[in-house]
Amino acid sequence: MTYMEKIIIIPEGKIRDYVDGTIRNDTPEEYVRQTVEKRLVNEHKYAKNRIAIEYSIRMGSGRKRADIVIFPNGITADEKKDQQHVSLIIECKKESVKPTDKDNGIEQLKSYMSSCSNCEWGMWTNGLHKTVYRKTIDEKGMFVWDEYNDIPSADGGADENERPNRNTLKKAFDDNLLFTFRTCHNIIYVYEGMQKQPAFFEFLKVIFCKIHDEHNLLDPIEFYTTSKERNYKDGQATVYKRITKIFEAVKKKHAQIFDQNDSIKLTPRTLTFLVAELQKYALLNTNIDIKGKAYEEIVGANLRGDRGEFFTPRNVMKMAVDMINPQDTEKVLDSSCGTGGFVVTAMNKVIERLQKRFIEQYGDKAKWNHDILKAYNEKISETAAKNFFGFDINPDLVKATKMNMVMNNDGSGNIVQLNTLLPPQEWAEETKKYLATALEVNSKTILNHKTISLFDVIVTNPPFGSKIPIQDTQILGQFDLGHIWQKDEKGNWHKTARLQSSVPPEQLFIERILQLLKEGGRCAIVLPDSILGAPGLEYIRQWLICKTRIIASIDLHADAFQPRNGTQCSILFLQKKTQKEMDEEEKSGQIIDYNIFMTMIDHIGHDKRGNTIFKRDEKGNLIMVEKEETVAEKDSDGNVVYRRETRQVKGVNDQTVLVADVFAKWKKQEGITW
Repeated sequence: MTYMEKIIIIPEGKIRDYVDGTIRNDTPEEYVRQTVEKRLVNEHKYAKNRIAIEYSIRMGSGRKRADIVIFPNGITADEKKDQQHVSLIIECKKESVKPTDKDNGIEQLKSYMSSCSNCEWGMWTNGLHKTVYRKTIDEKGMFVWDEYNDIPSADGGADENERPNRNTLKKAFDDNLLFTFRTCHNIIYVYEGMQKQPAFFEFLKVIFCKIHDEHNLLDPIEFYTTSKERNYKDGQATVYKRITKIFEAVKKKHAQIFDQNDSIKLTPRTLTFLVAELQKYALLNTNIDIKGKAYEEIVGANLRGDRGEFFTPRNVMKMAVDMINPQDTEKVLDSSCGTGGFVVTAMNKVIERLQKRFIEQYGDKAKWNHDILKAYNEKISETAAKNFFGFDINPDLVKATKMNMVMNNDGSGNIVQLNTLLPPQEWAEETKKYLATALEVNSKTILNHKTISLFDVIVTNPPFGSKIPIQDTQILGQFDLGHIWQKDEKGNWHKTARLQSSVPPEQLFIERILQLLKEGGRCAIVLPDSILGAPGLEYIRQWLICKTRIIASIDLHADAFQPRNGTQCSILFLQKKTQKEMDEEEKSGQIIDYNIFMTMIDHIGHDKRGNTIFKRDEKGNLIMVEKEETVAEKDSDGNVVYRRETRQVKGVNDQTVLVADVFAKWKKQEGITW
């Protein structure tokens, strides 16, 4: 429930501080600080009135400004002026600053803590590295700096020597999970000397262990390390043994991903550091957009290939899935799944709808009893496992997609390594048998390209490009669009018996997608604009008109896939005609007339460099909305408590969020029922 909403104007190049509301310069260092501030408030539950920004600390005859300081609860405004009341100091730097930097590294933090006699805790971070210290004094009066996994939360809880409690696991907010994933990957890259791709797959194994441990709700947490274990070799060895035991269970559960001889190829020290970074989060309960952004960025940075792959932005995926509107009884496929963004987005849309139905029937989720919760989880697991499929030729991306699915309700079993364009008779027998079982059909019916109409919904971004043409005649021969077409005197195109010498893959994918769809099935395909406008490809458009009902065409902004790809694209929404419909049209010699939904996306939410573009007023000032709302959360005893919280939200200049609602109204007017 929202109590108040206020518009705040921010000048260009500036940012509003999350804690104190001060207008500051929008710099890389400030980005790190704002992310930390949000974590302090949202994850560690520090009240904003306990936090001071750019706090002046007297050091000898001079003064320095600490980025963030925290005071004990109940300190008055006058007492806050005395630095001896500071209990925690945090220094935030941009990524390029190293912890060993003479002036701005860890030693700077220690000097600030030393000048504040009661400051017990400190943290230094640049977004990639994070170091936490607890300051004590030995019997000789000397400072002792003990490293810890993390700073204590507002209630005073630190990791100390205790096994974490499941009730204390935190949902990640904003970019904190992205920061953590970057830090983890950097730890492997630096400490193990691995290249990016092997480092990523070792990180993947650790994430699998974390997710597996979270699923074991009735057992104590095993994915953890205490600070004592982290700082000593014997403790690191204990953590390594604990995590490798989890990984053995992971291999059994996900035998299609990991070989039984596979192992975690990290030193105990590195593995312990990763566990320390990840252990505080409840990944399964974290918002899917936050998980998706973090995961897809780290995947994209390490696994992008040279097969015309460029991954679809999350806002575009959500728009397409909202428009195509998959149902919980439908079989959904991404025929070029990449990192699994479309599959996960579609799966979570269906799950959100299921959750809404349960809430309508049984009330607030927090009040469900064990039987209702069990029935709900079983329904989600069943839906995720049965109805969502992904194909990709790249085995590394298949693994990445399976991980993405595991983090989002686990439909990983239906992600298959497959050259989607390969003739079905050449698909591996194991693949055909698996798909037949999952789709509840006889594997013997999967004979060729004419017998694979198996899916209700397909949403996909196929590989593009003239640089990766298909020249194999065995592949080309399956497709009308693999042949040469000729135009007659009346302006109609006809397929000839001759094959083209080469065809860009996206053209063949259009036809394969329709082959994979059931009659009346629907699809959303990201395609280069040349398909829709190039004179030489007119035969493809005629073929589409004959085989499908063109439901909608969404012209995306030129920067939609920037910064990695500048291809101008559209999303085409098609519904496959039934054989009866095509026969009737052929008999009459006339295509049934209908309306097509068309729109252009003028604002995509980011620029050519991939930087987010926010809404601004006519003078160029940034517009922020400050909202005061009631937030529900669980306390340490598992009870739901409510508190009022003020949040500042920057409005992204993104029109994709508007399209689905407009489209839904248009569909209703046109009598389209899906």
